[in-house]
Amino acid sequence: MSELEFVLHAEPRSDLGKGASRRLRRAEKIPAILYGGGTDPEPVTLSQDEVFKALEHEAFYTHVITVKIGDREEKAVIKDIQRHPYKPKVHHMDLQRVSEKEKIQMRVPLHFVGEDVAPGVKQGGLLTKDLVEVEVRCLPQHLPEYITVDVSNLGLGDVLHLSDLTLPEGVELVEILHGHDLPVASVHRKGGDAMEAGEEVGEEAEG
Repeated sequence: MSELEFVLHAEPRSDLGKGASRRLRRAEKIPAILYGGGTDPEPVTLSQDEVFKALEHEAFYTHVITVKIGDREEKAVIKDIQRHPYKPKVHHMDLQRVSEKEKIQMRVPLHFVGEDVAPGVKQGGLLTKDLVEVEVRCLPQHLPEYITVDVSNLGLGDVLHLSDLTLPEGVELVEILHGHDLPVASVHRKGGDAMEAGEEVGEEAEG
C-alpha cells in the first residue's frame, strides 16, 4: 500500500432532491452518500476543490479514505463517481464504509512492466493487454493501489493468465474465485493470422 493518506471533510446534508443538488453544485459542493457498515445511508456534501485535488492521484480510487464529519471519522472507499459530461466537475459520489474485519471488493488497475525486454517483443511481436484492471477481494488494510504484471518473460505466442499474477498478501482475485482464469496479456506476431493469410494468397497468385 502507498504511504499517501486521503482525508475528505464532509458536512451532513438534510436538504435532498434534484433542486438541492443543483444548489450545492453551484456552491462548489458535491452531493454524496455514505453507506454500508451496518449503518443507515448518510447523505453528505463534499468540497469540489478538495475532491478534485485528490482525484489527481491514481491511488485515490483504490484507497481507504478518511471521511471527517464534524468530530466523527469514517473509513470508506469510493464506489462510484458521477462526473459532469464536459466540465471538470464531479456531480455525485458514492462512498462505502469499511471495517477492518470485513473483506471488500474493489477494482484496481494493472501496471505492466518488462515489455521492453520481453523476448517475444524483441523478436518483433506485439504485446496485447487483454485486461487493464481486475476486481480484488481483501481486507481494507490489504487493499493495493495496483497490481504489477511482469511480462518480461513472454515469448511469441505466450499468454499470461490471472493465475500467473503475483498478488500482494491477503489479496484474492474475484474472477479466480469464480473459476474464470482470464488472459491478462499475450504476445503475437504483428498482423497475426490475417497477415499470414494475405501472404499465402499472394504466393498462390504469383504461382
